[in-house]
Amino acid sequence: MPETKSSSHTHTNTSTKSDTLPASVISTSTSQEIYDVVVIGAGPIGLATAIGLRKCGIENVLVIDQTRAFRQIGQTLDLLPNGLKALKYLDPNAYEEVKNAGLGLLNPKQSNSQGTVEPTQKQQPPKASPQWVYKNLQGEIIRSISLSFDDWFKDYGEGRVSISWYNLQTTLRQLLPQDQVKANHRCINVVNEPEKGCVRIDCVSDTRIEANPYAYWTDGQKDNDKQPRNSDISPQKLATKSIRAKLIVAADGINSTVRSLLYTDTQYDDFARPEYSGFAAIFCREIAEVPKELWTKLEEHFLQGSRIVTITNDEITGNSVFINNIRIMLFRRQTGEFGYIIHLALPLDSLQEKSESSLIDLALQELEKAGFPDALKQLVSLSPPAKMQQRPYYVHRASISDSLQVSNPTDPNPEANPAKIPPAWSVGRIVLVGDAAHGMPPFMAQGANQGLEDALIVTTLIAKIAEENNWDNLQAIAKAFEKYEHLRRPLMAYVQEATLKRSPHSSDKEWEDYSQQMYCRNFDQVIEAL
Repeated sequence: MPETKSSSHTHTNTSTKSDTLPASVISTSTSQEIYDVVVIGAGPIGLATAIGLRKCGIENVLVIDQTRAFRQIGQTLDLLPNGLKALKYLDPNAYEEVKNAGLGLLNPKQSNSQGTVEPTQKQQPPKASPQWVYKNLQGEIIRSISLSFDDWFKDYGEGRVSISWYNLQTTLRQLLPQDQVKANHRCINVVNEPEKGCVRIDCVSDTRIEANPYAYWTDGQKDNDKQPRNSDISPQKLATKSIRAKLIVAADGINSTVRSLLYTDTQYDDFARPEYSGFAAIFCREIAEVPKELWTKLEEHFLQGSRIVTITNDEITGNSVFINNIRIMLFRRQTGEFGYIIHLALPLDSLQEKSESSLIDLALQELEKAGFPDALKQLVSLSPPAKMQQRPYYVHRASISDSLQVSNPTDPNPEANPAKIPPAWSVGRIVLVGDAAHGMPPFMAQGANQGLEDALIVTTLIAKIAEENNWDNLQAIAKAFEKYEHLRRPLMAYVQEATLKRSPHSSDKEWEDYSQQMYCRNFDQVIEAL
């Protein structure tokens, strides 16, 4: 399915459906209703945006997504104090629902305000707070981070919640009217209609959706006949539908179709698609059969009763840590099986076209080069090929600077790539949020959290547009979206650099400074500044 491309200096597509769609497409009637806001992307950030808009009194909202069905995809993510604070501002009820879903998954009896023991139960001694421990290759603790909601709340005025991507999506989706969230609507075109004071979104349904290589885990063996994980495929012909909106919030992820439509074949063509960050992950979901001797060695040397530990070859000198580019997250499931995720710097072509067995060989090769202990290499060698996955990490850079360019450790000659100014995060009535504006690897767990901050700022500004009835005032809309970008872009540049360099982990002071900037911001002041 070809996508239309922007051809005007405003970067807003003005082509018609008949110019871009094949003859097999079945055209359906185009609705004349004009929504106040259409959110493209029904992930957590898009849904949180819609929830926030409704909380502000803007109910004429629609969320669309390309998936044919909401299915259980994605990994567990951490909602940290800044993301939870933003969600609470968007809608306190959404915050409570998400917090309870996350805490219930971690510890069903734990609560911030209620006792954890039934009256008929015998009082047990309090357990130590769960910790995420970082260890060196000798099994010595480098640092540890509490996973307790209460510990984070005490330090930063808000807690920490771990929740699966799908459970977060489901929790938020259930807070919206069912008819305001529509699956099976893949955006293929955005068309400015100034005479109607809106933008038209052309969608297709019942079509083969290209697998997204930027955001989801994939099996090592590339097979063009495999169906993408995030869609059900129907053999029916394409059906098109057009939707109109006064404003579009594009929350359609790192592989954003809207971003591509806005910037392809313009001076910003280099920024239309994500850039490989230089980092990737190799993941084994489950190793069921581990010899008892190896199981004991891994437990006694590394896990020591924990469910998860990160093992790095970082070097400690005095109060500083030299950050290397490979680490393994070792985890043990409740049922006893081991699994791991290896984060490492790799050229992109070293992952492409790799079979599952080749992924195991690649992981062993990199662990050997980095001097990882035999026990971890033995575990990796036991990985069932069918359980292997890999994922390159992509980024939309918030800024281009020398420090960010050289942060890609696989670029042999970064100076050969001259710096360019990234495009704005908005064009006319369209604004990008979340990964569509600034995706990044998950090393500092800030992807979803920064997306929730985006949703809060954009929602607040759109609410002011509605309050002042400026839906047809393009100058007011542009000014609002410029405020959003002016506030968010510098922070995102900082977060991206910290993520790619993992610099907050280099010393206790760096970590403290980073934590203060990330988790202790006053959102009252942020909102007042808008």
